[in-house]
Amino acid sequence: MTQKNKSPYNFKVISEVIKNGLFLQGVRHALAKIGIDIMPYYWVKEEVIPTETPKLRTDQSFTFKVLEKHDLSEVIIATDSINERKIHQSFADGQECVGLTYNDEIAAYMFIELNDFEIKNRKFKLNTDEAYLLNMYTLPNFRGKNLAPFLRYACYRHLEKRQVVHKFSVSNYFNKSAIRFKEKLNSKPQKLYLNIELFKSVQWNFVLKSYS
Repeated sequence: MTQKNKSPYNFKVISEVIKNGLFLQGVRHALAKIGIDIMPYYWVKEEVIPTETPKLRTDQSFTFKVLEKHDLSEVIIATDSINERKIHQSFADGQECVGLTYNDEIAAYMFIELNDFEIKNRKFKLNTDEAYLLNMYTLPNFRGKNLAPFLRYACYRHLEKRQVVHKFSVSNYFNKSAIRFKEKLNSKPQKLYLNIELFKSVQWNFVLKSYS
């Protein structure tokens, strides 16, 4: 008997985002579960002016490194279904993974896209000196140490060595914590988009606002 794939919008995910203060995000997940996905998001340019190295809230020492898929095998086993899918898809798309390790244990990771890509049927083109940063994730045992901005900063310097100086990302409009950590790194929104998807069959894309 064929087992159906689990929906990424299950009640566990919904309850977790609400518990973490992301109430509107929880509402969005709940609507998506019945086939109505409304996603406003920012297109963000990161580090528009140079930023200082973020300070860690710990005395632990972390190592920045490029990660291969086999490095994340234990993370894949331990993570939830949404992040597991993101990891597999990112490697399948040829994206580079970088992260922070502590005593050879992965503490945080993220992916880098250097080629053109799509988000919700909207196409984004990248020049040779541009990168799209996505799927930042801090492992539960290492949260609260300010690793996300520290890893982002290390990634900026990693890309600069390869003459990639313009960094972009997407911030979900409802994810205020992600927006705040990027603001600390002198990031600025360029556009506010809205995607509406009904029952995985009809989609609309809009530009709600452009920022100077």
